[in-house]
Amino acid sequence: MRELLPGTAASRGMALGRARLVQPSRYLVDTRPLAEDEIEGELDNLHRALDTARLELHELRGRLHGALAREVNEFIDAHSLLLDDKELLRGLDDLIRIGHYRAGVALKKQRDRLAKVFEAMDDPYLRSRREDVDQVINRVISALQRQTSREERKLAARVGEILVADTIAPADMAHLVGNGLLGVVASSGSAYSHSAILARSLDLPMLVGARDALATIHDDDLILLDAERGETIVHPTAQDLARYRAWQREAAAEGRRLAKLANAPTRTRDGVPVRLFANAETSTDIALARARGADGVGLYRTEFLFLKHKGLPSEDEQFNAYRDLVLGMGGLPVTIRTLDLGADKADAAGLALRGEDNPALGVRGVRLSLRYPAVFTTQIRAILRAACYGPVRVLVPMVTQPDELIAVRTLFKLAREDLQHENVDLPEKLPLGAMVEVPAAALNVRALLEHADFLAIGTNDLAQYVLAADRGNDGLENIYNPLQPALLRLIAYVIAAGRRANKPVSLCGEIGGDVNFTALLLALGLCEYSMHPSQILHVRDRLATLDHATLRRHAPRLIRAHTHEDVEALLAQLAEQATDPS
Repeated sequence: MRELLPGTAASRGMALGRARLVQPSRYLVDTRPLAEDEIEGELDNLHRALDTARLELHELRGRLHGALAREVNEFIDAHSLLLDDKELLRGLDDLIRIGHYRAGVALKKQRDRLAKVFEAMDDPYLRSRREDVDQVINRVISALQRQTSREERKLAARVGEILVADTIAPADMAHLVGNGLLGVVASSGSAYSHSAILARSLDLPMLVGARDALATIHDDDLILLDAERGETIVHPTAQDLARYRAWQREAAAEGRRLAKLANAPTRTRDGVPVRLFANAETSTDIALARARGADGVGLYRTEFLFLKHKGLPSEDEQFNAYRDLVLGMGGLPVTIRTLDLGADKADAAGLALRGEDNPALGVRGVRLSLRYPAVFTTQIRAILRAACYGPVRVLVPMVTQPDELIAVRTLFKLAREDLQHENVDLPEKLPLGAMVEVPAAALNVRALLEHADFLAIGTNDLAQYVLAADRGNDGLENIYNPLQPALLRLIAYVIAAGRRANKPVSLCGEIGGDVNFTALLLALGLCEYSMHPSQILHVRDRLATLDHATLRRHAPRLIRAHTHEDVEALLAQLAEQATDPS
C-alpha cells in the first residue's frame, strides 16, 4: 500500500531504490482481536509473508559465492528449516484461528515461547540459537508489513539502495556513496548539518526530518525519494514512477544545457561581472573546478592532510599537495586556508585538543596553529615554497582579533627569512587574508582590514555563533536560518567595509553555492562567491537572470527587515523584479 512520508529537502533530486535501514525499527503490530470473518484473510496474509521470507532466503543463498557462501549458508539453511518447522507453523495457525490474534501478534507470541524453550537449555550452543528464532520471526514480520508485490520485488532488485536512518555521519555517507548509495532519508537532522552539506556537494538526494521513516519503512521496501517536493513515497504507484522518469529526462536535459556554460563568462543580466571560485580539498575537486570554468580556488582546505595521518604530515608532503594544487589550476589564483582543526575536526595525530568543555568555542583554527608554532611554521614553509608555481593567497581561519593576524604575519616573515638563507625560491608577494566567521571579527572588521589583504566570510560558523544555534540541531531550524536579519546585517557590513578599504571580500560558506541565496548575496553587494565546484554552473546560470542594479537598490529594505520570514517574502518579490526583463 502506497504511503507518503513528508520531510525537509536537504539536498534536491530524486532517487528510486530499495530501503536499507541502518538500525531497523522495532516493529509495531496491530493488537486488536480478529473478528470471525477476518480469520481466513489473516491466515492468507501470514502464509504470503512466510513465502516471501522463504524466497528472500533462497535468493540470498544464490547471490553468495566462495568463502562467504560457505560461512553464511549454514545460517541460511537453519533459518529456512525454521520457516518450514511444522510445530512453528501449526502454532501460528492456532493462535490466529483459536486465539483470534492478528498475524503480527501471533508471530511475536511464537517467538517469545520458543525463546523461553531455548533459554532453558543447558547447552550454551543451543541457547544461542534463539537468535536464529528472533531473526527468522523478524524477517517474516517485516515481510508481513511490507506487502510487496512480485512486480515491485522485480523492480527493487534492479535498483540501488536508499539509506534510511535517524542520522548519518558525513564519513559514513562518503563511504557509502562510493558503494552505490542513491540517497538518504533521515528521521532527524537539519538541512544545514555537515551531512546535508556533503550530500549537496555530492549531488545526493537527501531528506531530513522524516519523522515516521524508521517506523514505517522496512528493509528492501521500494521507495521513491523525492527531495524536490520534500517527501518519501513507500511502495510508489505507476503514476509515481512515471513522474520519476519524467524528472530523470528533465534533469538530463538541464545537465546538457548547463554544461554549455562551462566556459561562459559570469555576468548578471545587466552585465556586471561576478567571480566564481571553488572550494576544494582533493584532486577530483580541482579537476571539476577547471572543467566548470571556476575563476580559481577560493578555499583550499589543508586539514585533510592532518585528518588522514596518524602522525603530522611532513613539510615535503604538504609542499607536494600545495604545488599540485597550484599547477592543477593552470595559473588561476589559489587561496590556501591554513590548518582549521578543532571543534568537530580532531586529527589522528592528537594535535587538536580533546576534552574541551565547549570545543566549538575552544582552541581551533588559528588559535590552535599559534599554540603550536613549530607545526604551523612547517605548513607556512610548505605554502611559501608552493607559491612559486602560481598565484597563491593565504587565508587564516577563525580570526577573532588583529593580534592573531599580526602573529601569523610574523611567522611568515621568519619562515621566509629562513628559506632565503637556504636559497629556496620564494614568491615576491603572498597576500594574507582573514576568514570572518566570528562575530567579533565582523563587528571589528575595519581594524582587521588594517592587517588583512582580503576577507572571506565563512557563513556556516558565523551564523552558528551569531544565532547561538547549532546548525546540526533539527530542533533549532527556525532559528538557524541564513535569512536571519542580524546575520544579513553583519554580512552586508563586512562587504561594505571591504569595498571602502578597496580590498576583496568573498563568501565561502554553504549559502554561496545555493541558488536560493544568489539574489540575496548579490543585493548585499557580494561579487565573489566560493562554492563546491559542482554548484558553479547552477550559480552562473542564476546570476545571468538577475539584474544587479535592481537588487542593490533594494538592499536597505532587506537589511531593515525584522524577521527571516519578512526577508524571505521580500526576497521573493525582489528576485521576481530582478529577473523580469520588461
